[in-house]
Amino acid sequence: MDNFAHLHVHSEYSLLDGACRIKDMINKVKELGQSAVAITDHGSMYGVIDFYKAAKNNGIKPIIGCEVYVAKRSRFDKVKEYDSEIYHLVLLCKNNTGYQNLIKMVSQSFVEGFYNKPRIDEELLKKHSEGLIALSACLAGAIPRALNRNDYETAKSIALNYREIFGENNFYIELQNHGLSEEIRILPMLLRLSQETGIPMVATNDCHYITHEDSRMHEVLLCIQTNHTIEDDDKMDFGTDQFYIKSKEEMAQLFDKYEGAIENTVKIAERCNVDFEFGKTKLPHFDVPNNQDHYEYFKEQCYNGLYKNYGKNPDKKIVERLEYELSTIKKMGYVDYYLIVHDFVRYAKSVDIAVGPGRGSGAGSLAAYCIGITGIDPIKYNLLFERFLNPERVSMPDFDIDFCYVRRQEVIDYVVKKYGEAHVAQIITFGTMAAKGAIRDVGRVLGIPYSEVDAVAKLVPMELGMTIEKALASSAELKRKYVEDSKIKDIIDMAQKLEGMPRHASTHAAGVVITEKPVNEYVPLAKNDEAIVTQFTMTTLEELGLLKMDFLGLRTLTVIKDTEKMINKIDPEFKIENIDLHDKEVLNMMAQGLTQGVFQYESIGMKNVLMQLKPETIEDLIAVISLMPDAVEYRFC
Repeated sequence: MDNFAHLHVHSEYSLLDGACRIKDMINKVKELGQSAVAITDHGSMYGVIDFYKAAKNNGIKPIIGCEVYVAKRSRFDKVKEYDSEIYHLVLLCKNNTGYQNLIKMVSQSFVEGFYNKPRIDEELLKKHSEGLIALSACLAGAIPRALNRNDYETAKSIALNYREIFGENNFYIELQNHGLSEEIRILPMLLRLSQETGIPMVATNDCHYITHEDSRMHEVLLCIQTNHTIEDDDKMDFGTDQFYIKSKEEMAQLFDKYEGAIENTVKIAERCNVDFEFGKTKLPHFDVPNNQDHYEYFKEQCYNGLYKNYGKNPDKKIVERLEYELSTIKKMGYVDYYLIVHDFVRYAKSVDIAVGPGRGSGAGSLAAYCIGITGIDPIKYNLLFERFLNPERVSMPDFDIDFCYVRRQEVIDYVVKKYGEAHVAQIITFGTMAAKGAIRDVGRVLGIPYSEVDAVAKLVPMELGMTIEKALASSAELKRKYVEDSKIKDIIDMAQKLEGMPRHASTHAAGVVITEKPVNEYVPLAKNDEAIVTQFTMTTLEELGLLKMDFLGLRTLTVIKDTEKMINKIDPEFKIENIDLHDKEVLNMMAQGLTQGVFQYESIGMKNVLMQLKPETIEDLIAVISLMPDAVEYRFC
């Protein structure tokens, strides 16, 4: 291993503070000839899995960590006069036990300790210290703050306490030198502290951006976060331009007088070994009546549905299709997955919550139709099971289940009650800086009048997936302004550096994860408003093999249900399930493009196709949906 490793790095997931894009960070570390690097985002672990995969793919050793906020008193104390002050502490995982302990603490920091920031406390540190290495952090750490108050004895007491908590050689006094007078002033005191206590030192750079040249970009990012302009006297300012990923030579030059501080970075890196398991499904336990075998119970339910839908003597080919599906589902370990989905769909129907008939590839499963998950006959419409599930598929299948948008939460509440509050969480999603938004943000920070910036932003075409690079290629006017006006060039160049970075965290509209053990034993949790959410996105959860469900709220189902109730006042026997799917009047209406309010058929593109095609059967309508994915996408924008 190389003779230096960065152990204090903030990725773009230190939201609007860190500017080390994970991919670029790994490339820079590789370019510098360093073979290990840590991720230590502020208070969160949002980017851990992306970082781990990027590092592994490039032959770099990933060190999993977090710079946590430690409450001055208890994490439960939230009195402004006493608890506004928090201390930083860097925690690195030595092993998977350490990772388990870290995600539990980070989860608790949000769920229990949040007060301006997600906070842990000494109680959590003592309870979850196993498998972790701690570093005393930056100037915001408890020890540097005491030293800057000239309170050496308190600093020494804190250091000894941390060593007691984490154990011998698991706590390090962190040395930093970004040219700040406060850092330079306490370096001799930190050396003395190490000599008197025997606690080893370690040299770090508090990396918030990748190269020296990125310091201005980082300054703009901080102004976006704090709603300041770059000219404001009271803007957040790091004070120097040295918070970048430095070479071993640069670090050695800063800390050559501090024996062991550089070498200890490598010793720590060698001790940190966390591995993640991808692709192995981790389904929650499903209780089967009378302790029956899960597969036999599932098979029995499917055959009950088969006889109900196709008669007591169904066609041999249909039976063979069901047997094939059952065999594949069993072989791939998805029996409980079907049972879990069926259970909450059954519940919704039992309390008269409108449920969609099925959408997406899941409608191709005969087993799903027979057990009652979907309401579409895959035999009648020649739908393929293999699109949903086949032995070659590596990702978990996904049923798209629509519920009445008014009562959707009742279904989620049922799932929470059934599996336990600790076993169910909603899923995080990140809003990113899109092209137009990035231009407007940068223009405001640089103090450019809004009208000028808005005029530039409006030249970016309104298209899905539009980037500034694409806009410059497709908009001649934008390109001309970029070339001719240095002020606009500066805005666009800076916006490109920030484009795509996560701007804020929010809650996914439909995604819910259900786990066998408490969720915080698999992934860290956060809190968005009152919702408990995973710190990993939907895609990452699927990669880790966790069960992710989409509880989609669909207004159309609510409208249909309300309409059915109104009709029932006149005709109590009316049921929406019994309507004629080949009603000529409806098809004529569709052929005239009179589809406002008809789910997935109301975009302009859809109306044009319908008026040209003149559909005569339900199959024609199915073909239009299948051949017009852009129109469907437009519906959800």
